[in-house]
Parts: sequence; C-alpha cells; structure tokens
Amino acid sequence: MNSRSLSTSFFLRRRTGASARGGSRLLLRSEGGAIAEFAIILPIMLLVVMGIYSFGSAMNSYVELTGAVNIGARLLAISRGQTTDPCAAAANAVYQAAPSLTDSNLSFSFDLDGNSFSGSSCSSSSTTTGAAGDLVQGTSATVTVTYPCNLNVLGIDYVPSCTLQAETTELVQ
Repeated sequence: MNSRSLSTSFFLRRRTGASARGGSRLLLRSEGGAIAEFAIILPIMLLVVMGIYSFGSAMNSYVELTGAVNIGARLLAISRGQTTDPCAAAANAVYQAAPSLTDSNLSFSFDLDGNSFSGSSCSSSSTTTGAAGDLVQGTSATVTVTYPCNLNVLGIDYVPSCTLQAETTELVQ
C-alpha cells in the first residue's frame, strides 16, 4: 500500500466515523450550525435595526420641529407693527424651516401677551388691534407646535399616541 492510498483510507475512515475495530457510527456534523444560528438571530437583529431607524427618524423630526419653532417664534417677536396676521407669518416661517415635516400635520398655538390663539392664523383688522395689537414691546410671545410622530417597526406602531411638541417663548421687540 503506498502512502497516498494510506492517507486516503485514513481520511475516509475519519470522515465516516469508522472506528479502529471496524464498526462505523454516525458523527454529528456541525457544518450547518452557523447558518442555523444566523437564521435564528437575523429576525431579532432586523427588528433592532428597524427600531433604531424608526427612533432616529422620530428624533430627526423632533430636532427639525424644534428648530423650526425657534425660527417662527423669532419672526413673531420682531413682527410687531409689520403685519395684521403675525400668527400666519410665524406659521409660514415654521413651514419653510421644516420641509420634511407634513404641513397639514402641524398644529399651532400662540400666546401673545397672555391671549391665546390656536391654528395657523390670528388675523386682525389693523396692526394695532387684535392679535397684532397684542404684540407689545417687552411682553412675551409663545409659539407651540405639535406634530404626530411615527414609531412603526415592521408594521407595528409601538407608541400610537406619540406626539412631538416644541415650544419657544421670545420677548417682543
């Protein structure tokens, strides 16, 4: 028997589980174990990654909403005597500063010198009466905007009542 046939014979005996006594038994093979473990872990990993993405998207909406409300409140604070509808001017500033948010889902509320207004408009007949007249230098103007957030992960909404809210108060100039 040459050395090549000896090593082949040893390999075959080792691979099939043949014992030194000539009997054979089946050996458990672990070559598919990694694939099975991956198949078990993959859905869990995908769920975690989709959750991180969904939460990140909600946080992005919140950061954008907060920045837009700050811009709207600043515009409201400096619009004294310049417009008959300061709320609409502030709302338009918010819309323009938050392009990735859906405009129709934004809910506005304004507090001008203690007088509350809801909606994106608080029209007055002149710049000295109504909402425009409430913009008195040195008083506070508050803009509050709410926006529904979406925390869907694989079609399941884990927080269906999630609402983002940003509020900024500025002194009227």
